[in-house]
Amino acid sequence: MGDETVKNDALQVIGMFQVLPRLVVFDLDYTLWPFYCDCRSKREMPSLFPQAKGILYALKEKGIDMAIASRSSTSDIAKTFIDKLSLKPMFVAQEIFSSWTHKTDHFQRIHTTTGIPFNSMLFFDDEDRNIQSVSKMGVTSILVGDGVNLGALRQGLTEFSQNASKSEKNKQRWQKYSQNPSSSEKKDED
Repeated sequence: MGDETVKNDALQVIGMFQVLPRLVVFDLDYTLWPFYCDCRSKREMPSLFPQAKGILYALKEKGIDMAIASRSSTSDIAKTFIDKLSLKPMFVAQEIFSSWTHKTDHFQRIHTTTGIPFNSMLFFDDEDRNIQSVSKMGVTSILVGDGVNLGALRQGLTEFSQNASKSEKNKQRWQKYSQNPSSSEKKDED
């Protein structure tokens, strides 16, 4: 499948959802590309997973911001590869640095840079430990097995939509509660 075909398929998938994330964040190694850049040379020409570029173009066309969160210890190689693949202008934030925090520091920085709340973000990564820690921040997080693809995108947007719906219902309940104090509070006023 070519980039344009994947892009069109991704646009169809995105079009199925009324609620979309404001920011989609990607890991690099084994999420956007099929290797660890730590084991590569800057001189090499990198490649992405087959459906990754089409998905990136679709998100961009829909006006959804994108960012990178990578724990690579060779940020210079990662950034060179992003440049070689002509992807740099696609991302509003690139947090590429070694860390023991399972990407929570990356997301704090992304939030500070963009001002986008965690619950308005969707994240793709190939490591469960990163998915677990970032999910606790309120980010909808999707574990990918074979890189980002149309199936992962559909799953991510489905879970994001479900999380947004739960959040909205909780907000409505809270507003109802705060407007109608419980009967025990009314008794105190008598």
